[in-house]
Amino acid sequence: MTLPDAAARPRIAAVDLACADDPYPEYERLRALGPVLRGEFGQWLVVDHTAVSALLRDGRLASHFPREFIRLTLGDGPAAEFPSRIVLTQDPPEHTHARRILGQAFGTPQVRAMTPAVAALVDGLLAPAREAGRLDLVAELAVPLPVTVICRLIGIPDADREEVLPRVIDLARVFDAANLRPDERDGVDAAVAWLRGYVTALLRDAPAGETTLAGMVAATPPGQRGDVATIVDNLLFLFHAGFETTMGLVSNGCTALLRHPDQLDRLRRDPTLVRPAVDEFLRFDSPIQNAIRVAREPIEIGGHKIRAGRSVMLLLGAANRDPAVFDRPAELDLSRAPNPHLGFGGGLHHCLGTALARLMGELTFTALATGFRDIALDGDALRRQHGSLRSFERLPLAVRPA
Repeated sequence: MTLPDAAARPRIAAVDLACADDPYPEYERLRALGPVLRGEFGQWLVVDHTAVSALLRDGRLASHFPREFIRLTLGDGPAAEFPSRIVLTQDPPEHTHARRILGQAFGTPQVRAMTPAVAALVDGLLAPAREAGRLDLVAELAVPLPVTVICRLIGIPDADREEVLPRVIDLARVFDAANLRPDERDGVDAAVAWLRGYVTALLRDAPAGETTLAGMVAATPPGQRGDVATIVDNLLFLFHAGFETTMGLVSNGCTALLRHPDQLDRLRRDPTLVRPAVDEFLRFDSPIQNAIRVAREPIEIGGHKIRAGRSVMLLLGAANRDPAVFDRPAELDLSRAPNPHLGFGGGLHHCLGTALARLMGELTFTALATGFRDIALDGDALRRQHGSLRSFERLPLAVRPA
């Protein structure tokens, strides 16, 4: 078909599809309009896998947003300072320093050493379901699993989890600021302030040399720690990111299996499929649906000239269904190979906890597939309302042990 030139096309509203039951037909509609589209308020949308993958690694796009943009959406309270100090929105050299400190806990040897503890945790969380025959996958598994693991990784005592978690959930509103009402800002500011005080005290009291991140930071010479406030905010972000991504992976992946029982049967018959299965879940229904960057300088993308200062929304969810890259993109195939999905992002901001998220996903899906002979939806599932993170608030299941 013939499309009008870019200047004549209507502006497309910035998509807010992560909470939709099925956003993928809308992504296909956008793809039919072109790989790069003009959005509202000077924003650009990118749906093409090749372009999204390249732009995630393009140094001409920055992750750090101007202070004016943050103030517009978050005001002037504690929450407005938070986005500018975390690895997600930092560029080198600040990003390099913060990532090096946090990365101490995420090496392959460290993650492998956690395998027995995480496996035991998954088994313990599923034990009540084996007796009751029912399971709210979100409340009883997809949330407590990563929350417990991340708490222990950072050094947050198990006894404090119930007090910390609600504030971290409020903190997540920072990353959906476009949908944050002015009357909700005080609650988000209060959560950020409380969490900062808690983590600052945690770092102060952590014994140096512990294997937790708090202990590792305490053991770092003061001259190498950098700004303490930045370390604190990055630990808060780590908590948020660690449980959000895994919660989405587990709940979205389980839903995909329920809608594709043939693939669940494959996993039961061959549990070794679990490793490529996790990648396929991340491609098929990614927990992170988009990433936003800002043009540092004029840049040409897909034949369009984008001015410096314009924001660019990279639609990861659309890119992961690009038929130019993935054969039968709308089908779930647990043995799909190759699978160059962008579920963990890419470039400098590739997910820091990729190995840990994979571990939790592999152990969870193995336990579900081999531990239960029947898994079925048992009530209404409820999607979480968030502009970029895709997961569930409730996913009630009826289960029968194997």
